[in-house]
Amino acid sequence: MTHITLILETCLKRTNSFIRFLLVGVINTGVGLSAIFILMNAFHISYWFSTFLGNGAGAVISFLLNRAFTFKSDVSFKKSGLLFVSVILCCYFASYSTSSWVSERILHNIPVSQQNLSVFLGSCMYTITNYIGQKYIVFKAFSK
Repeated sequence: MTHITLILETCLKRTNSFIRFLLVGVINTGVGLSAIFILMNAFHISYWFSTFLGNGAGAVISFLLNRAFTFKSDVSFKKSGLLFVSVILCCYFASYSTSSWVSERILHNIPVSQQNLSVFLGSCMYTITNYIGQKYIVFKAFSK
């Protein structure tokens, strides 16, 4: 183990789960948003299909890292996986439906693509609701 790895590991053990969740989120958001914007803007795939696929890719990374690093869960993959999928689907549909509605009806005068604005708003809402769901539903009884 390198000195930098040891220092990071020691410092991150002292952070709360939300900080660790955000660090994991940087990774899975980078993967997810990259996929969304490439699918939507380069391949002209629909908003819903692009956000679904992008979030799906990020969700796999999120589950693995949050289970092991953020919440340090001992729960079985089967049980936590089923709860995780349920939580992310609820968060996904609630966040991206709401952000789409807000960007079309309230923020329609902002000079950027309404779909891109909706993706950014949905991403923020999704992060918050997903953290709450993972902490209090998926990994609640199993956090160390």
